[in-house]
Parts: sequence; C-alpha cells; structure tokens
Amino acid sequence: MNAAVKPEQLIADVDHAHLDALEEEAIFILREVAASFERPALLFSGGKDSCVVLRLAEKAFKMKNAAHPSGYSGQLPFPLVHIDTGHNFPEVITFRDQRVADMGERLIVGHLEDSMAKGTIRLAHPLESRNGHQTVTLLETIEEHKFDALIGGARRDEEKARAKERIFSHRDSFGQWQPKEQRPELWTLFNTRIRPGEHFRCFPISNWTELDVWLYIARENIPLPPMYYAHERQVIRRKGLLVPLTDVTPPEAGETVETVQVRFRTVGDMTCTCPVESPAANASEVVAETLTVTVSERGATRMDDRTSEASMEKRKKEGYF
Repeated sequence: MNAAVKPEQLIADVDHAHLDALEEEAIFILREVAASFERPALLFSGGKDSCVVLRLAEKAFKMKNAAHPSGYSGQLPFPLVHIDTGHNFPEVITFRDQRVADMGERLIVGHLEDSMAKGTIRLAHPLESRNGHQTVTLLETIEEHKFDALIGGARRDEEKARAKERIFSHRDSFGQWQPKEQRPELWTLFNTRIRPGEHFRCFPISNWTELDVWLYIARENIPLPPMYYAHERQVIRRKGLLVPLTDVTPPEAGETVETVQVRFRTVGDMTCTCPVESPAANASEVVAETLTVTVSERGATRMDDRTSEASMEKRKKEGYF
C-alpha cells in the first residue's frame, strides 16, 4: 500500500487538460503577434522557457514532420534573437546552435562585446557581471533590425516585477517599461498600437508556472541543454548559493571548491546563475522535485536578483528582458 512509485507513473495519471488550455492560449498569442506586427522576433537563449516557447511557435506555424530533424517542417514567420554576454555557459551555446541548425531557422546574435568595442558599455572591472549590461546590446539590436515586437519566455511566477507585466508589454521609444502605463487586456483583446521607435515585449507563457513548464517539457519531450539535469560540477558555497566554478567565478580567499551533484533550474550569465543540489536525471524527476519547492527558480538561483527587492523592476524599467 505504501510502496514507492516512480515519478513517471505519477505523471502519467496527471490530468493534462490545464496544459492543453495553456498551450492553446500561448499559440493564440503567438499568432496574434505575427498578425499584429511587421517585424517581430523570438528571443531564444537555449534556456528551458525559451525552448518551450520555441516548441509552441513550431506548433503555431509549422507542420509536424517526423522525418525532419526538429520534428517540424516549414519556416517560422520571424527570426530568433539571442543577446550573448560572452559569459554564457558553453553547453548552452552549443545546444543553441545545434537546435537552430536542426530547425533551419535564422538566428541573430547581439554580442555584448560589440557594444563594449563601440564604447556604449563600459565595465568597472573584467570579471564584473555582464547580465545587467545586456539591456544596452538588446536595445541596439532592436534598433539595428527595426524590430517592433520581441517574443520572450518570461513568466509571472518568476519574480514580483514580472508579475506586474502584461502579456503584451509596451516599451516606449527609449525601450523603457513604465509599470503604471500598462494597457488593459480584457477578454484577450490586445491594444498593439505603437508610435515610431516604440515596440512590444510579448509573453505567450506569462500565465504558466515552473511546474507547468516542466510538465510540458516532459509531455512534449522537448530537448534541453544537459545542465538542466543532474550532473557533477565543481561549485563554491557562497551566501547560501552554489556558485559554479568558472573562469569568471573563481574561488575567493578562504573558499573551498567542492564537487557536487547539481542541476540548473534556470540558465543565464555564468556570473550570476547558480545550480541547486539535485539527483533529478530527467524531466519526470524534475517535475516530482518541483512539486515540493517553495522558492521560485530566480529567487533560489540568481545572484543578481538578491541585490535588492527592486533589482529586477529597476532593470526592466531600463529595457531589460
């Protein structure tokens, strides 16, 4: 009666009707973006949320084709965009390039180091976190390619500032977000009017939770970078976090490097993204683990969100994702 049950057996009995509803809403939003804007693009970093949005875009605009390397044939009606800080995990960049190649899609990469070369970004020191500086490169990429809408994988349950955001989030001509000027979204009617130089950020999975994302990854068998699953990695215990040992996050005086079995709940710049201890080796096991967590993935693993209560909101007002 109390025998152990494998996570796969539990998940098979879950009612996925809510996932079907979330998927339908997300596909509707993606099609609204394609119909409402002249030059949209999809932000694709190789992280789990952007991988889910990419699969939803395939379902919205492509034909299922088992013979195709990605499982879908056809072309998306917009390019993919990634802002590369130069401090991304190598595994994620390798995965990103392979996924794009399999799909045969166009990838536009905005390099933060190009902004540094132009002088629009200046670092205080070489090992400074580049995460917050992405805003400059993002806005320069938007201006260069004249994008009027960017599709992203942000969710309301991630962080307080993102909970304030609309599904169609307006940005002014400076790329800034004004929380008090968000447009109402009644009856799924979206006001997409913009003036020259303005744009929208659009979030198809805004109403999803971390658990929804992992249930969908498990159900759809969506490929992810291997670091999302349990693996051994050298880490440093610092301020309650497991800081991964890298060239840009070396140990400080008196710190000890350990080898720990970990996985990443979210993936970003190496200077601010930390893993968690976990034995979860596949999506089903991650689902079982996610059922017990009490802190969002950003709150549990992102050093940049711990600088202050309003750190994310401040970055978003300046034009951050």
